[in-house]
Amino acid sequence: MSEQQERAADAPEHGTGRLYGVGLGPGDPSLMTVRAVEVITGADVVAYHSAQHGRSIARAIAERHLRPDHIEERLVYPVTTESTDHPGGYRGAMEDFYAEAAARLAAHLDAGRTVAVLAEGDPLFYGSYMHMHKRLADRYPTEVIPGVTSVSAAAARTGSPLVEAEEVLTILPGTLPEEELAARLAATDSAAVLKLGRTFPTVRRALERSGRLAEARYVERATMGAERTEALADVDPDSVPYFSMALVPSRIGAQRPAPAAGEARRAAEPAISDEAAMSDEPVAGGEVVVVGLGPAGPMWLTPEARGALAAADDLVGYTTYLDRVPVRPGQRRHASDNKVEAVRAEFALDLARRGRRVAVVSSGDPGVFAMATAVLEAASVAPYREVPVRVLPGMTAAHAAAARAGAPLGHDYAVISLSDRLKPWEVIAERLRSAAAADLVLALYNPGSRSRVWQVGKARELLLEHRAPDTPVVLGRDVGGPEESVRVVRLADLDPEQVDMRTILLIGSSQTRTVRRGDGTEVVWTPRYYPQG
Repeated sequence: MSEQQERAADAPEHGTGRLYGVGLGPGDPSLMTVRAVEVITGADVVAYHSAQHGRSIARAIAERHLRPDHIEERLVYPVTTESTDHPGGYRGAMEDFYAEAAARLAAHLDAGRTVAVLAEGDPLFYGSYMHMHKRLADRYPTEVIPGVTSVSAAAARTGSPLVEAEEVLTILPGTLPEEELAARLAATDSAAVLKLGRTFPTVRRALERSGRLAEARYVERATMGAERTEALADVDPDSVPYFSMALVPSRIGAQRPAPAAGEARRAAEPAISDEAAMSDEPVAGGEVVVVGLGPAGPMWLTPEARGALAAADDLVGYTTYLDRVPVRPGQRRHASDNKVEAVRAEFALDLARRGRRVAVVSSGDPGVFAMATAVLEAASVAPYREVPVRVLPGMTAAHAAAARAGAPLGHDYAVISLSDRLKPWEVIAERLRSAAAADLVLALYNPGSRSRVWQVGKARELLLEHRAPDTPVVLGRDVGGPEESVRVVRLADLDPEQVDMRTILLIGSSQTRTVRRGDGTEVVWTPRYYPQG
């Protein structure tokens, strides 16, 4: 079939032309697809965007395939920064431009001409073509020709895998606010940050804040003549053009080498018994991060916590909580029983002294009846005083249950554990009486277990000395989990048999209200104000 016959075969029967969005790849003309070349050479009209200086990168990539009889439509941006005197501002100026450009292309399509709109990279990946697509694709036959993205090209040029196994790649525009960038960079495994140029200082600070700067690579004009790649931390901000990106490659490929046989033996046994090893000078680079997982699954995990878990060499924790963290190649996991907090803390600190990055996991918030205190207690004495320790907060069980019920913690409240494993019941009872006498809302942790079955009933008796029988009590069990149950009962009706270690109790004050709303749901809330006198 001749070129003219192929072009005629592509023309639709109803007489209008066909629109093509043609991905040209990252810059090297040899990376254009065969289909892209076919469409360009067979088109009647070739359109491309350019700045006001008239030069077009897209045209330069495709130039060898342009014919003398091609009709060229140069779509010149009216503005390339957000500074303009247009009455509608930058957005108004661009909206008018896209409307006018679409009208010009529509005129060709109405005349039966085939129009190829050139786009660097892929047409629908941050590409200018998409603005034409949204305005024309519902009116004319359209085909989008995918292209090699700049992200793929940049990864190839650095020789670093982007993602492996179950890792997640996040694509970010550098124009996002710094805090948003930092949060997303902390939470993901791998990332590509595009649209650098004048945003580079912000992106660099976000990488530093998220702890990813040391991993980041800088790639400029990948596959083009002026290509440059180097460690992003070494880049001069004044030298960064728009056509550049930051890459944070796969963490799996960057994992530290496996430990020696002796260290592997120690890691498999949560016991600290090698006195000679403990007296060694600590290895630089190690740290312990105590991470709050929140009350349940990944929806409750903060970006900072997610990033710390991904960056760790070793995960240490109670088996049930450790099972909530996804398995990652290259990480070692050290699970243990729930009643060996002190041993677990020393084990984690010992790993960190050996240069390992250790994440100690806790349910909820690690500073609320959890592992942060155990780790800091151990880290306050030799030989662990020099080990860096950080604590990352998590959503507490009290706050999660309160949110499900409404707002019972809307005023002053106290948090008390009913477990008498680490403190006498007499102390617990006195604190319950004091908090109840002060008319505080109460959040009661660790209310019961297989070996502790009487504390809830005794607590109810103590509280009824100060609270009305109809005081609202929220029973939140497995909040956020598959067996979630949130119920509201009267204090007088609180049944200890319905309470276990997975339950948290929220006891209202004299001001706490229970209201049934129009949709039938029951809401518990404590007013922000308190009666005078």
